[in-house]
Amino acid sequence: MKLLSFAVPCYNSAAYMEKCVESLLKGGEDVEIIIVDDGSTDETAAIADRYAAEHPSIIRVIHKENGGHGSAVNAGIDSASGLYFKVVDSDDWVKQEAYLQILDTLRSLVGGEKVLDMLISNFVYEKVGQDRHKVMRYKHAMPVNQMFTWEEIKHFHKGQYILMHSVIFRTKLLRECGLRLPEYTFYVDNLYVFEPLPYVKNMYYLDVNFYRYYIGRSDQSVNEEVMIGRIDQQIKVNKLMIDYMVENKNKITANKKMHHYMLSYLDIITTVSSILLIRSDTKENLQKKKELWDYLKKKDWILYRKLRYGLLGHCMNLPGKGGRKISVEGYKICQRFFNFN
Repeated sequence: MKLLSFAVPCYNSAAYMEKCVESLLKGGEDVEIIIVDDGSTDETAAIADRYAAEHPSIIRVIHKENGGHGSAVNAGIDSASGLYFKVVDSDDWVKQEAYLQILDTLRSLVGGEKVLDMLISNFVYEKVGQDRHKVMRYKHAMPVNQMFTWEEIKHFHKGQYILMHSVIFRTKLLRECGLRLPEYTFYVDNLYVFEPLPYVKNMYYLDVNFYRYYIGRSDQSVNEEVMIGRIDQQIKVNKLMIDYMVENKNKITANKKMHHYMLSYLDIITTVSSILLIRSDTKENLQKKKELWDYLKKKDWILYRKLRYGLLGHCMNLPGKGGRKISVEGYKICQRFFNFN
C-alpha cells in the first residue's frame, strides 16, 4: 500500500501537465500518481500513457469519458490505493522541500495512537505578472506541528477557509463519508472540503508552502467573467452546501467550533454567488439571487437568519441600484480587509 495517492484530473492539459507530474514524481515510491484523463481531445492521453510507461510503479492512468472535474476526482478516490489522498490540478504543482516534509510527517503519524484524518498545509497563489506571491497560511488559526481536534482551532479570518489546495484527507474517510461530487459541474472543490468535515476528528497543520496554485489563464474557472458565465453551476454548488448543512444539522451543530467554521464557509460561498449575480447586472441574474436567498429561507429559517443578517448577508441584500453599487464596493473593501482569495 502506498502512503499517499495523488489524483491529477486532466482535460486538454497537454500544454502544462508535465510540470505538475514532474513535481509529484519527486515523492518517489511512497506515492501513487493517478492521472485521470477526462475525455481529452489533445495530446493529454498520450502524455499520460508515456509517463505511466516510464514510471509503472508510481503512475497509473485512467481514461474516461468527459464528466467534469468532480467526476475525475471521484474516479481518483475510487481507484486510490494510498492511505492518504490529495487532488492536484494539472496546471498546478508542488514544491519539493515542502513535499518531502509532508511525506515525512505522514510517515511519522501512520500507526500512531491517534488516526490522522486531515493534514493541512499552506498554498501559494502563483499569479501571472506578479513577482510577489500571496501565501495562504493558517498558523493564526491552528496549532503547528502537532495533532489537534476542532476544540483546539482558533479564529479564522473572515473569508478565509481551507481549500482543496490545502488538504490531504485520509482516503478511507473520503469513502466512509460517502463523498460523491456532481458531474459536469465546476466549483465542486467547495463540496470536497466541506462535506467530509463532520467525519474529521484529528488534524495536523504543517506551516510549509507546499501547493502552488496557478492563476492566470483567461479560461480558468476562477476568472470572474468565466464564473459569471457559469453562474448556474456556482448556484448549484451553493445549494448543495445548504442542503448538506440542513440535512446534517444534528451532526454539525454537535461540535460548536466545526459548526462555526462550516457556517462561515457557507456564508462566504453565498456571498460570492450573490456578488457575481449582482455584478452581472442583468434582470435574470438579480432574480436568481432572490431565488437563492429564498431557497435558503425555505430550507432552514434559522440558517437563513444567521447568514442574511450577518455582515456579508446584509451587504449583499441592500435595496435598489444604489444598494447594489454599495454591495459591490463593500465586497471590494472586505476583499482587501479580510484578505479574501
